[in-house]
Amino acid sequence: MDKTLWLARILSVGGVLETVVGLGLLVAPSALASLLLRAPLAGPGMVIARLAGGGLLALGIACWCARTTPAAPASLGVSWAFLAYNVVACVTLAWARPALADGGFPALGASVLHGVLGAALLGALLGRGRFAHLSHEMKDHDPRS
Repeated sequence: MDKTLWLARILSVGGVLETVVGLGLLVAPSALASLLLRAPLAGPGMVIARLAGGGLLALGIACWCARTTPAAPASLGVSWAFLAYNVVACVTLAWARPALADGGFPALGASVLHGVLGAALLGALLGRGRFAHLSHEMKDHDPRS
């Protein structure tokens, strides 16, 4: 599959998912934390969660807008930022998740989802970036062609 098309699809998924989660954190941060981490939020945690919700809403909007021109420099910047977020989210959720015996499946699932998105983004970005010329050179020198 074309790396640009793949990147556009990943950005579309990111646009929808991060917008929905961002809105959820803005509207009901404690409920979302209870669902994901099996613990409600209180006090300053509510403020931090709502700030995170605003950040995720912004990331979701940026991903949604970047999906139409995934090869543009600004869209590639959004893609790298989305990759960084997915790596941090994957590691943080894997580290902080409650024990599976206590119902930690939502956090584990979210961690795996962020890991898969991160891996897909990395593959699409490396295929588009400075390593893209290697695949073209390899095709040009392939004795079977």
